[in-house]
Amino acid sequence: MPGGGARQLTPAEPVAPTGSAADSAAGPAAEPRDLRLVPAALGLWLGALAGVLADWRAGLAGCTIAVVITIAILLHTRPRGTDQASADAHGTARHGRPPRSGDRLRPAGRRALVAGTLCLVAGFAVGAARAAPVWNGPVTTLAAAGAHVDLEAVVARDPVVRSSGPAGEEATATEYVVGRLRVDEATGRGRRYDVSVPVLLVSGDLGWAELLPGQRVSVAGRLESTDDRRDDVAAVFRPYAGPDERTTGPPSAASRATEPFRAGLREAVSAVPPDPRGLVPGLVIGDESLLAADLRDAMSIAGLTHLTAVSGTNVAIVLVVALGLARWLGVRGYAVPVVGVVCVAGFVLLARPEPSVLRAAAMGLVAVVGLTVAGRRRGLPTLAAAVIALVLLDPWLARSAGFALSVLATAGILLLVPTWTRSLAWLPRPLAVAIAVPLAAQVACTPIVLGLSGQLSLAALPANLLAAPAVAPATVFGAAAAVVSPVLPPVATACAWLAALPAWWIAAVARWFAGQPGAVVPWPPGTGGVVAAVVLAVAGLVALPLLLRRPLVTAAAGTVLVIGLLKAVPTPGWPPPGWLVVACDVGQGDALVLRAGDRSAVVVDTGPEPRLVRRCLDGLGVRQVPLLILTHFHADHVGGVDGVLAGRHVGRALVSPLDDPPASADGVRRRLAAAGVPASVPRVGDRLRVGERLQLDVLAPARLVQTPESESNNASIVVEADVDGVSVLLTGDIEPTAQRSLLRGAPDLDVDVLKVAHHGSPHQDTELLTGVGARLALVSVGENTYGHPSPRVLDALRRSGARVYRTDEHGSIAVVRTGDDGLGVVAGGPRAGPAQRRSAQRRSVRGRRPCRRDVSCCVATWLRYRPTPSSRSRSSSVLRRCWPNAPRAPSSGRRAPPIPTPTCRRCPAPS
Repeated sequence: MPGGGARQLTPAEPVAPTGSAADSAAGPAAEPRDLRLVPAALGLWLGALAGVLADWRAGLAGCTIAVVITIAILLHTRPRGTDQASADAHGTARHGRPPRSGDRLRPAGRRALVAGTLCLVAGFAVGAARAAPVWNGPVTTLAAAGAHVDLEAVVARDPVVRSSGPAGEEATATEYVVGRLRVDEATGRGRRYDVSVPVLLVSGDLGWAELLPGQRVSVAGRLESTDDRRDDVAAVFRPYAGPDERTTGPPSAASRATEPFRAGLREAVSAVPPDPRGLVPGLVIGDESLLAADLRDAMSIAGLTHLTAVSGTNVAIVLVVALGLARWLGVRGYAVPVVGVVCVAGFVLLARPEPSVLRAAAMGLVAVVGLTVAGRRRGLPTLAAAVIALVLLDPWLARSAGFALSVLATAGILLLVPTWTRSLAWLPRPLAVAIAVPLAAQVACTPIVLGLSGQLSLAALPANLLAAPAVAPATVFGAAAAVVSPVLPPVATACAWLAALPAWWIAAVARWFAGQPGAVVPWPPGTGGVVAAVVLAVAGLVALPLLLRRPLVTAAAGTVLVIGLLKAVPTPGWPPPGWLVVACDVGQGDALVLRAGDRSAVVVDTGPEPRLVRRCLDGLGVRQVPLLILTHFHADHVGGVDGVLAGRHVGRALVSPLDDPPASADGVRRRLAAAGVPASVPRVGDRLRVGERLQLDVLAPARLVQTPESESNNASIVVEADVDGVSVLLTGDIEPTAQRSLLRGAPDLDVDVLKVAHHGSPHQDTELLTGVGARLALVSVGENTYGHPSPRVLDALRRSGARVYRTDEHGSIAVVRTGDDGLGVVAGGPRAGPAQRRSAQRRSVRGRRPCRRDVSCCVATWLRYRPTPSSRSRSSSVLRRCWPNAPRAPSSGRRAPPIPTPTCRRCPAPS
């Protein structure tokens, strides 16, 4: 069951029944299902959805129409007296004919219709009442005017630290805090308002991340309207300063009571390896502050993100272990459910009583009760009751995709697992249940998952099967570490190491599956994709029970799934015969392939993700990479190095002379060294011949370029390639200063194909775009929020006579020869699919020094802002630590204009 944050769309969450409980779950197939509460739950859900999305007038009109239709149906189908009802009950009418379906409605159906309609109206009333002050209150009015206000508010959720900036450009990324405040009093435009509405806090001061839920703050700032009028916050609030001890109250009693356990767990795992260090707090309390970004992406691709998002799985494991321990200690009778309630309440407080946690607790309780106690007859009423309670408590859940996925996954487990477990009777029962649970959840959630993510995960089912045995021990030992950490830190550390072993296995499973080229398959968007997803889910519901009864068919299906993971799904008509250059669609990044011979090619950059570049190279049949060129060390150009190394022989690598960002450069060099690939820095003027048809000339970088632009981008390796007589200019991410320097060094540059620099960023020199005579322009770009590619750049290219192709619109793009001197383009190659929705990058902020950005912020300031000659020389000295042998640029005698220093309270301004 997917639970937790909005970032998770993967449904497979195994909650395995055990012992006699499993026997109960697999009871007789003829056991009737109790559906009496289902219409009420659906009606309340739909009504609340209308209440929080639609205007109250439209919603009221819809509810009125629903009531009128219900009354009309009841009047049309009412029984015609006692004799009629008695005769109908025996299956015969007074006139000797069987009753027609339109003569009457069964009493149970009438009650369900009435209950559903009443709950629809009630849900709309609750949703509209909750949404009205958010949309139309004084805070919303002040935000529309961009008013400056003083707020009295309470921290509603843990603030998190996020990072902004183009993918891979760590040098230019900035950090900011996102949180949620409940405003009790707002003063603005000379008036004071007593309200109770949520606002979204956004601040560049990291001190806000140290606050705990329940703390009261008095703060001044500016209100802004939200992008979506139907959002669940009234406004965006940007405070003028960080929290101050004089204006900040103490945390709530719950936060004060639980924070020592949360902090103790983070401290207990501080000594374990990095992957388990990030996973264990996520598995136990949904704390992803220590989770590495690459592991988070791997978990998402492998369909395991629900494990770190406080899902029903976590609650079910804690509950089952607690109840088992209670019974072992002799607890009996009514004390057993009391123990369960206390454990769930404690877990909710520890993980924070946010809507996602409450939803996970409810779904976990439903799954355990439905599968281990009541069977599916009472499981559905329990689920419907949980939906009713949750929607009444928080009507905004009605529009949450995570809530819908949790409900569908739980329903799938309750309804499908018993039948599918019996179909797998030829397997040992524990293994049959372990297969049936994630498979049922996956099938039940298929339409929503495909509609929202735009991709079909082939890795989710096998990854969940392999990871499932490790989830319980990692969660149990991690919870034990959190519980004992305030009083017995050494015992907590030992428990953390015991939890780290299964957590390491989960991370290894996630990384392996994420690295497979067929881990996910793009799904068609739009209405057609939704219809296809529904058809696929229905086909699965009908066919799977029949297929699972046959061991040979099941084994064949498993084999096909494994082959699909290990080998990318072929694209019809790809690769085109005689291809020369291919711009791989790797999302927001660069990866280009230059053909060097049969099954041999030079690869220039690798994109942000190993899976995507590996799929591209596998689709082209490339097995030999004599030369790998990494233009610079930003993650969107080098993040997929492992995808090039996997299953291929790589001869050597050329890398940028500037090791920036240092961490990325060190990681790339280590991976190349581990694979036995020598790496070197090329020099301008080097001419390299690869095979018989490919020649490369290194054109840049010639010297260190000191400007306010990105030094790392301007240190990109620039290569002119001649592929079987077709000239290609590969520009990396160079910016205008480096582009002008390139033209001065090669004034006669004339090429057939131009790889547009920096994903078509607006920071381009027009002379380079239009003066090299390119007939084709390739823009390697993905879904982004940075305006890439710039319309101005595209217009300039088209006016120069170049045909422009973009990977985000055309997929992978191949350049082919169409005649003696003709060039053609074959588009529609393998696509990256929709961009991964990355959750907030959270960092540990509790218990740390007041500011950990002192050094990094000041170094970034020295590197990027040089208003005086003295600061310029200091910047050069810092930069040359990364590039010791860089030639110095001749001084132009001009000083760069001053640029405002980035916000960092503890960094001195450049002198």
